[in-house]
Amino acid sequence: MAELPIFQTARLVIKPRTLSDLNASVAMDRDPEVTKFVVGPWDDPDQHISFVRKRIERNYGNGLGYWSIFEHGQPDVFLGWILLAPHNSVGPDIEIGWRLVRKAWGKGYATEAATAVLRYAFLVSGLDKIIADIRIENEGSINVATKIGMRPENVPHTKTTNDQIFILTRDEYIKDNL
Repeated sequence: MAELPIFQTARLVIKPRTLSDLNASVAMDRDPEVTKFVVGPWDDPDQHISFVRKRIERNYGNGLGYWSIFEHGQPDVFLGWILLAPHNSVGPDIEIGWRLVRKAWGKGYATEAATAVLRYAFLVSGLDKIIADIRIENEGSINVATKIGMRPENVPHTKTTNDQIFILTRDEYIKDNL
């Protein structure tokens, strides 16, 4: 498995997620506001730890995986994570996603981290398209997706799902950012 890069932005250090981030990730997920729009084993401590551990240890493919987010100068203060991974673990689409501790909400950190990861995805990894699968009630994540240039996919919302797929192609990214 190729190593994921470390990104430095104006305020953030975004580095590959490791087992040293396990406890902070689990603690973040235990906040019901943080996981309100996400299905997972949050109520069973053993299953929850196993769930997060498997995601940290998994090989997602070249250039794909999870990164942990920290502020410059505060390497021990976990703000959350961001990912590039096969959608629903199987693909073929590659998904960008983010989750931040509540105290990091509303500060632009998710947008800043996502901007760095998108640049890498399109300009270094050469991906053609990135999606984000977001619950329609999750206004915060919808705002982040919109700020980074993603648009709702033209697929009608159905009563069987509460998700909206957002999409950004490499060509759109290059047109808007270079």
